[in-house]
Amino acid sequence: MSETLRAAVVGVGHFGRYHAAKYAAMDGVDLVAVVDNDAGRARTVAEEHATRAETDIAAIIDGVDLVSVAVPTSLHREVATAFLERGVHVLVEKPIADTLENADAMLAAAERSGALLQVGHIERFSGAFGAISSRLVRPLYIESYRIAPFNPRISDVNVILDLMIHDIDLVLALVQSPLESVDAVGAPVITRQEDIANTRLKFANGCVANITASRVSAKTERTMRIFQPESYTLVDFQDQKLVHMTKGGKGPFPGFPGIQRSDETFERGDTLEREIRSFVDAIRSGGPAVVDGMAGRNALEAALRIGESLHAHLRLVSMDDI
Repeated sequence: MSETLRAAVVGVGHFGRYHAAKYAAMDGVDLVAVVDNDAGRARTVAEEHATRAETDIAAIIDGVDLVSVAVPTSLHREVATAFLERGVHVLVEKPIADTLENADAMLAAAERSGALLQVGHIERFSGAFGAISSRLVRPLYIESYRIAPFNPRISDVNVILDLMIHDIDLVLALVQSPLESVDAVGAPVITRQEDIANTRLKFANGCVANITASRVSAKTERTMRIFQPESYTLVDFQDQKLVHMTKGGKGPFPGFPGIQRSDETFERGDTLEREIRSFVDAIRSGGPAVVDGMAGRNALEAALRIGESLHAHLRLVSMDDI
């Protein structure tokens, strides 16, 4: 496929306006429209990129080849399936949907039409994650932290679907084994949804992952530690740094092996541009998406199981107070 692809973005709030900018600047892609139920916002973004502004997807649905969907999660199924059923390729922001039923409907629509469905788990496109993957042998224990100060922009979903789902997706991609058990705790702090959560995931191959996410912290941290036989890797997604330690060489004391350390720094780059470029390349080549609909569903399923465990713990705590 060498012709120019016609692109649109549905939902041009915080994330969607960045999608519009990437399509507008991309060779071989024509941003033909942006859609938002806020006419003023749609018009503002459209004017930035010399394209059309619409408030209803019906105005564009038969005139595009691909679309980014960046509407509230509860609307993902309604919007994405409308395009998928017409054979339009869809990049939907994470999480894929709010329920597994809705995610399955999106997957089924893509299967019927043959359209590509990609989910916006953007960390998969960071240089740091690529470096982790290249060093992966057999992860035994993974520890992940994703914490940040409170942002009032996000309050319609809990921290699991807001932040933790990034690391859930990364862990699932790294471990490549069925999830066997989930244990989680957390609490609402500022919003009515859980603002901080911790979970311990156990996989069929024996790997254990401990994931913490908070949107009510005093600092920002995005790190992951991976322990494997004879090696340890620390990756800082915020600063794009990696430390890799392996056993080998002469140790400091008789009978103890040495530790070899390597430090790497990666260019931060533009992960959203990489993600969208990957989406466009997959459409042109007919190949699979890096983060396809099933990967998005798997992350959602794990996130919902974490939420169920967390709520069970909260009920137990409430009963103890009676």
